[in-house]
Amino acid sequence: MDIILKYFADFTEEQLNQFRQLEGLYKEWNEKINVISRKDIDSLYERHVLHSLAISVVCNFDDGAEIIDIGTGGGFPGIPLAIMYPNVDFLLVDGIGKKIKVVQEVADAVGLKNVTAVHGRAEEQKHRKFDYAVSRAVAPLGDLWRWINPLLRIGQKSDELPNGLICLKGGDLRNEINDSGMKKITQMWAVNNIFPEPAFEDKYVVYVPKLI
Repeated sequence: MDIILKYFADFTEEQLNQFRQLEGLYKEWNEKINVISRKDIDSLYERHVLHSLAISVVCNFDDGAEIIDIGTGGGFPGIPLAIMYPNVDFLLVDGIGKKIKVVQEVADAVGLKNVTAVHGRAEEQKHRKFDYAVSRAVAPLGDLWRWINPLLRIGQKSDELPNGLICLKGGDLRNEINDSGMKKITQMWAVNNIFPEPAFEDKYVVYVPKLI
């Protein structure tokens, strides 16, 4: 938890309490259902919570924004972002039912009223439109964009970035971005420049705007 407070100082007491509860909840659930790597569970706040919050530094969501988390897994980046933005609506989607069960249980346990967890695929949510899509290491950028582009509405629900896809990725992304066909409009930020920690070397926030 100290690593979160190193970079963020304006949380309410309720938000702090919600963040504090995450460690115990994820350790308890991880004993039943492996949603976080065993080697990473002791670094939950750095490798999962803080990593997720890198998106908030790049794009500070407006109240009333609607966001879909594609392939949320154990709830990242969606759960930390939902704690940070209590007035933003989050739909967390994953194709593995047992992971979505953990996400819903964690959200309920910490009192998140702005989270809905759904078992399924992002592209199946055709009845809704979203301002932003977020994801972490789910699929190649071109695939993510193909799935989510039809579900995004044109507009801007942040002072920083127009609506679009914001994802957390690692490694050498040059070929992936070239293959996506969106090289000219893709932006990247090194997470290590946002949070200068060794764990974030070769980690990036990648953004593609919704233009048409």
